[in-house]
Amino acid sequence: MSGVARKKVQVSKELIDFSQAIIYADHPAEKVRTNQALVDNMTPSLLIALVDELVQMSIPLPELKTGINKLLNLFHKVLSKHPSVDIPEGSILDYLKQNNLEMEKRLKKLRPLIRNINQNKHDIQVKNDLLYGFQELEPFDNHYVIKENILFPVLEKKWPDYRCLQLMWSFHDDIRNNRKKIIAKLKKNDLHLEQFNKLSGDLFFNMLAIKFREEQIIFPEMLRSITNRDLNQMLDNSQEFRYPYVQPEFKSEKPAKKASSISGGVNLETGIITAKQIKLIFNHLPVDITFVDEHNKVRFYSTPKKRIFPRAKSVIGRDVRNCHPPESVHVVEEIISEFRKGRQGKASFWISLGEEYVLVQYFAVRDSKDNYCGVVEVSQEISDIRKIKGEQRLPDWSK
Repeated sequence: MSGVARKKVQVSKELIDFSQAIIYADHPAEKVRTNQALVDNMTPSLLIALVDELVQMSIPLPELKTGINKLLNLFHKVLSKHPSVDIPEGSILDYLKQNNLEMEKRLKKLRPLIRNINQNKHDIQVKNDLLYGFQELEPFDNHYVIKENILFPVLEKKWPDYRCLQLMWSFHDDIRNNRKKIIAKLKKNDLHLEQFNKLSGDLFFNMLAIKFREEQIIFPEMLRSITNRDLNQMLDNSQEFRYPYVQPEFKSEKPAKKASSISGGVNLETGIITAKQIKLIFNHLPVDITFVDEHNKVRFYSTPKKRIFPRAKSVIGRDVRNCHPPESVHVVEEIISEFRKGRQGKASFWISLGEEYVLVQYFAVRDSKDNYCGVVEVSQEISDIRKIKGEQRLPDWSK
């Protein structure tokens, strides 16, 4: 690992024009035939820079994602032959690669079952085996969560052309959503084969494509632009998450440094409490709290026993717009814009997450002179609250 800061690779107009022709299906066969040199000279670093340029061109996301898949199919052979970089044993990338291998093994086990169900969709045993097989892929969601919360924030700081990561996050969401839909269909009495085949085909393609992009493009470029210290810190930060199948052997935690004493604690005007007490209060509230400052940087998040949405220390200092997939980032931008202009002070959403029902609220934070100081996000699981009826004036410990 060199730790050398990554410089943005210059992308030629010819390559951008060629890529747009592929995305918009403008005589693609002819374009490939007349631009074969562009395909043959593709490298991981150039591809990252190219995708960064394309993401900034405001191409509709569905078209962009389909087009990127086409381009990567064209570049697949030359990228496969590109010199690999040895991944340090025991590093976060090593564990992600090991988990990729386990994921691929599980996909291979599903292939004959998919063929069998297409021969007889009423075979209950095959259907149950398929359900179990796709449920075995659920833990792999954590692989993507670790990338989004540990790897991506580091690369956003190291790479000027990091926007390919935003696109990759969107593919993560496609994979998660498709798997959930497949499981839901397999739980129904009558299996719609055409829909099942489309969803499972998309799932296989995307999961294996993301694996290739990680191991042939992202990981090698990471190792050329980060230090051993960065790599070790990422593994350390990932202790907050569970890996899908292969778990790292983390070193025993270092003894925590004693916090410097604060005479009289922190004066909050309505009381004086210590920093430790402030932390305990936040972490015992039945909500997830995240604070984003006036510069759109994440500055704090609480760590209750059960978080609804994952967070890692590497998110601190991250631009909040990079903490969301492309499909929803415009909502975040709109909320912050309305808060900053003073037109709104609160935004609320409620969503179903499996058996849980979650309320997500954003509140504008302002000082005594009404100056905008940031946003606080509060997420709460409210299934039990929704069931409340009548009155209960005393605690019922029996519950």
